[in-house]
Amino acid sequence: MCRTFVTADGVALRAAVWRPEGAPRGTVCVFQGRAEFIEKYAEVAADLVGRGFAVATFDFRGQGGSQRLLANPLKGHVDSFDDYRRDAEAFMRQVALTETPGPYYALGHSMSAPVLVALALRQPQWFERLVLVAPLIGLPLARAEFFARGLATGLGRLGFAGAYIPRGGDRIMALRPFERNPVTRDPERYGRSVALIAQEPGLALGSPTIGWVHAAFRAMTATALPGVPESFRTPTLVISAGADRIVDPRASERFAARIRGGGHIRLDGAEHEILMERDPVRELFWAAFDAFVPGSRTLA
Repeated sequence: MCRTFVTADGVALRAAVWRPEGAPRGTVCVFQGRAEFIEKYAEVAADLVGRGFAVATFDFRGQGGSQRLLANPLKGHVDSFDDYRRDAEAFMRQVALTETPGPYYALGHSMSAPVLVALALRQPQWFERLVLVAPLIGLPLARAEFFARGLATGLGRLGFAGAYIPRGGDRIMALRPFERNPVTRDPERYGRSVALIAQEPGLALGSPTIGWVHAAFRAMTATALPGVPESFRTPTLVISAGADRIVDPRASERFAARIRGGGHIRLDGAEHEILMERDPVRELFWAAFDAFVPGSRTLA
């Protein structure tokens, strides 16, 4: 199921493709969030295949089964989100556009949102529609964001870009007890992700580096600059989690309102990982997806 492809700057990435029985209605390209990996999206892929779509996804550089960038493989690091965009471009050219049929739709979670916005502005012909789930557009506390942004910038300039963020380390956040996790209220799906990492520890990631945080802030700023959302032409549905503690759902709503052809849905009570949430939340998500993406065949 998995295969390897190489980016223009020589980074080896892991990809996977699923196909439905019969002729696909198109392809949904799934773009993951920070510290995620292909196996975590098996249920999402099955949901999409059941709707008649082919599915293609990959692990971004520095995480999952793709090439790690630092000597310590647990450090979540990237110098710039432009590198993630290059990953996405290589994935589209070498995997999705060559191995799966169009039309193409993008489903992106969290960290992937600024990547997809930059990609769709450069290659507007690739995607018919975008669905952004709990997008990384802003952080919940403006004061904390201001402090963190300044700290990351200052430490990065001092040469600490490859160091863990303050109070960060090798501890794998995805292995926290369910009661202390900030991403889902579904114990079964959370346990499934924990089991995947326990089975294959090489998929895990620790805290982000100072450089990663600095890159994330730059990407959020670039995505929300005056004229950027307004110039966006790809129809986009933004779905935010009402109980999100990782990103700011209000920032998502403001961003969606600035896109011509953009829409926003807020799922109250949902935590950050909407696609890994309880069944009632996921049913609302899939109802919105089915209404927005042409050709989606609602599951019986």
